[in-house]
Amino acid sequence: MSRIGRLPITVPSGVEIKVDGDTVAVKGPKGELSHVMASPIGVSFEEGIITVTRPDDERESRSLHGLTRTLISNMIVGVTDGYEKKLEVIGTGYRVLAKGSDLEFALGYSHPVPVKAPEGISFAVEGNKVTVAGIDKQRVGETAANIRKLRRPDPYKGKGVRYAGEVIRRKAGKAGK
Repeated sequence: MSRIGRLPITVPSGVEIKVDGDTVAVKGPKGELSHVMASPIGVSFEEGIITVTRPDDERESRSLHGLTRTLISNMIVGVTDGYEKKLEVIGTGYRVLAKGSDLEFALGYSHPVPVKAPEGISFAVEGNKVTVAGIDKQRVGETAANIRKLRRPDPYKGKGVRYAGEVIRRKAGKAGK
């Protein structure tokens, strides 16, 4: 058995779970999420506990067992607490501005770089720090990664957009012989 897949998920109060065939819908104080499970995996919800089962020990079933359990757990955490990723904009002249619900970056290009907020994602700007928040863990991570991709941290000077707390390995450059 999968060590992660066999763990039961306890549902906190204030969260509604609806299992309909191969679809799991989670509704909580922050919003509503749903997920369509892969075919061999089964989910049962009884007395505030969700259990994820697999029918056999085939390779595909084993790989989907833990994944499905983790996705359902992430949905429950998302609708109760939410997810957020923090980014830092570092560099001379590099800055970020909030334009309504969207962002506008100045990252050393000849033009400002606008970033539209995807559905379900909110941005918060504090100086040169950006917080990407939402209830869907995948969408929050993907949006943060796309923002970081606008100007990756430079290994020589360390300029660019990085995750808060990310360590950038620095190179010596020409003078480092």
